Amino acid sequence: MMSNWRRHLDNIFRLGLKELWSLWRDPAMLFLIVYTFTIGVYTAGTVMPETLHRAPIAIVDEDDSALSARIVSAFYPPQFTPPARIGLAEIDPAMDAGRYTFVLVIPPNFQRDALASQAPALQLNIDTTRMSQAFAGNGAIQQIVTGEVNEFVRRHRGTAPLPVELAPRMRFNPDLNPTWFSSLMELVGHITMLSIILTGAALIREREHGTVEHLLVMPVTPTEIMLAKVWSMALVVVLATVLSLGLVIQGVLQVPIEGSLALFLAGATLHLFATTSMGIFMATVARSMPQFGLLMILVMMPLQLLSGGMTPRESMPWWIQQLMKLAPTTHFTELSQAILYRAAGIEVVWSSFLALALIGSVLFALSLARFRRTIAQLA
Repeated sequence: MMSNWRRHLDNIFRLGLKELWSLWRDPAMLFLIVYTFTIGVYTAGTVMPETLHRAPIAIVDEDDSALSARIVSAFYPPQFTPPARIGLAEIDPAMDAGRYTFVLVIPPNFQRDALASQAPALQLNIDTTRMSQAFAGNGAIQQIVTGEVNEFVRRHRGTAPLPVELAPRMRFNPDLNPTWFSSLMELVGHITMLSIILTGAALIREREHGTVEHLLVMPVTPTEIMLAKVWSMALVVVLATVLSLGLVIQGVLQVPIEGSLALFLAGATLHLFATTSMGIFMATVARSMPQFGLLMILVMMPLQLLSGGMTPRESMPWWIQQLMKLAPTTHFTELSQAILYRAAGIEVVWSSFLALALIGSVLFALSLARFRRTIAQLA
């Protein structure tokens, strides 16, 4: 009995080495791994789509007063570019050309009417094709203009005391830095995507090259073949994750990791057990790499959008929340956020670990059954 187990483990180990050598000789896959865990994570952490950063603004100042000059000087980097001074006739051509996202028009006699409490109106033109900047910039410009006008009219800076004092406490991200969130969530998404692609591509590559037939005449079982693909591709993703966390996220982006990396990698390993099995199942359904790519789009989109990494699950419809409990990405996102952001221990994330183990076992069993039928058809 012991010799049989040793033989099975030896077969799984050697078949896994074969998968690693095949991956090493595939420059396209190697480039995808390096790009995804370096440039992909870095760009996601630095693009900052939800913040107002160097938004181009122009101002038409027809008042040319002390108040209008004060409003113009209130716009400065990094939220806005230095305001450009343009004429009224230049607004439409400039916005049609996409040179400015915001154009603020200060009418004549604005300061006089403001001091006389006649409620003068300002016109703010917004290019709403730039949705992220338009949404954030609209509120920011209104707040800036209102604050400057109020201070000018009152002749002093300051606000009226409120009857209630609100003392905010920014936990886990005190600077509200979007890089801390986006880079780590991008890494979580790449772990899922790469594990599915690598295992699926490994099986399809063997089918296209005809090496599956070679495996059928060897003294190996479908379970050994599948386990070899699972551990080898999971190992590649885990190593890439460690390097990305250390070099890109903590090194270049300076994102602090609060929790235990060992506990996070243990959860990632359980997650990879599920997603690599999913990749093999998808590879048995697809007949070629183009079909596999199209199938990836159908699977990855809901997994990424509905797992809680981009939008809180509590804001989703109830039935979607319940349905997504069957997806491994939901539980992996939960434990990743708990460990990496909030320094949670096993006493907090044990339920996510258990869910990943159960989902992975079911996916592995389904994939193995499908893989056996595929092998039987080739034999």
